[in-house]
Amino acid sequence: MLAAAAQGDRMNRRFLKLSALIFCLPLLWAGHASAGPAEEARLRDAADVLHQISEIPENAIPPELLADAYGIAVIPGVIKAGFVVGGRWGKGVIAVRQDGGWSNPAFVTLAGGSIGWQIGAQSTDIILVFKTRRGVENLASGKITLGADAAIAAGPVGRQASAATDAQLKAEIYSYSRSRGLFAGVALEGAVLQPDDDANAAAYGGHVSSWDVFENRVFVTPPAAQQFRKTLAEYAPPPHR
Repeated sequence: MLAAAAQGDRMNRRFLKLSALIFCLPLLWAGHASAGPAEEARLRDAADVLHQISEIPENAIPPELLADAYGIAVIPGVIKAGFVVGGRWGKGVIAVRQDGGWSNPAFVTLAGGSIGWQIGAQSTDIILVFKTRRGVENLASGKITLGADAAIAAGPVGRQASAATDAQLKAEIYSYSRSRGLFAGVALEGAVLQPDDDANAAAYGGHVSSWDVFENRVFVTPPAAQQFRKTLAEYAPPPHR
């Protein structure tokens, strides 16, 4: 009976150790998980694009539009290339307003095609200004086709947003491009925007959804993500009521 009791004690100790290990696995993962070089670079590049807004105030995204935005996506270095049949491809991030500030940025990809007489390749930075929560919800749920799942319009530029057309005012998303130091509205109908789950997992630790990132239900927050939030707060502060 003593031998049986000793064996039972050993089994209990093993069970407790195993339980403790399973309980601590998420904490161990959180302690070692960090954004990889690609994710860190994407966040830094996106913040750099936002910095450019302040350098051309007379021909940039209207401050009123940024102040009223629900979400802002920045896709640096979008490649547009083709010979007759063309396409776009890029990787970026998106953040939404939460309690007067900005959420952690979730990672996204942009892809789309076009048909027409074109040749060559160019790289541009894309900014998407989401006016409503609905567009972001559709994106977080899977993907959105711009112009089909969400109304999109080339955004007005300059400090005077009053020049926007009625069609633009009804849009859910305003789109901008930055090339050669200039911002301008850009047509992106047909392009597909969707979450980049692999990048979210690499940056925030484990399998997380876009809303997990937005609501800070993540193991870690990379320093570059914190810096992106600060940059958004600087250039897209909440409106003065």
